Amino acid sequence: MTNSTALPLSATVPIAATAPATPSRRELNKAATRDAIAGATLVFLRAKALNEFTVDDVAAAAGVSRRTFFNYFSSVEAAVASFTQDYLDTVIAELESRPADEPILESAQNALSAVNSVADLATLAETFALTQDPQLGRFQLQAWEECSVKIADVARHRLPPDTSELYIQTLVGAVVGSCKAAFGVWFQEHGTDTSPASLAHLRELLGTTISLIRTGFTN
Repeated sequence: MTNSTALPLSATVPIAATAPATPSRRELNKAATRDAIAGATLVFLRAKALNEFTVDDVAAAAGVSRRTFFNYFSSVEAAVASFTQDYLDTVIAELESRPADEPILESAQNALSAVNSVADLATLAETFALTQDPQLGRFQLQAWEECSVKIADVARHRLPPDTSELYIQTLVGAVVGSCKAAFGVWFQEHGTDTSPASLAHLRELLGTTISLIRTGFTN
């Protein structure tokens, strides 16, 4: 039985690096359609309550059919939550690209710092503020849960092969939970404000929250 308490947070093992494949024209067109649908949904959500617009409204605004909408998203809620999913997927891609000998928590902190597109972070912050409704929040929660699964996969490759599953799940839970906490604190302090100063504070909170884990919550 593995003694997970004996394993330092800095422990890593090599992981093979693979070059990303260049997307085909078909993949690029699909991504553009998906983005158009998600973007149209966000435009509606900025102006109306969730029950005041429909899939048909969004499809028409995006220039696609109702059937095409459902080829990409199961609902308007899922379309809005896709912004969170996309951001988290970008962070995970950065995490996977970090050096194999870098401590995993340091990699997580560097990955969050690397994904610093002001436009992407502003959209993510805005959708977080707009999705406090329980119905929308459910889809945001799903995005974070899927992120947890993906980070756990990265951790299994990065940590020694005999690392206990409890250690991995606890580590991932701490990282994901702390990031969610950072967004929660940001929203409490800034609400729907996505000004440069507000976003700078959000970036600071995201960096600080991982630092708290790395230092054992010492001030």
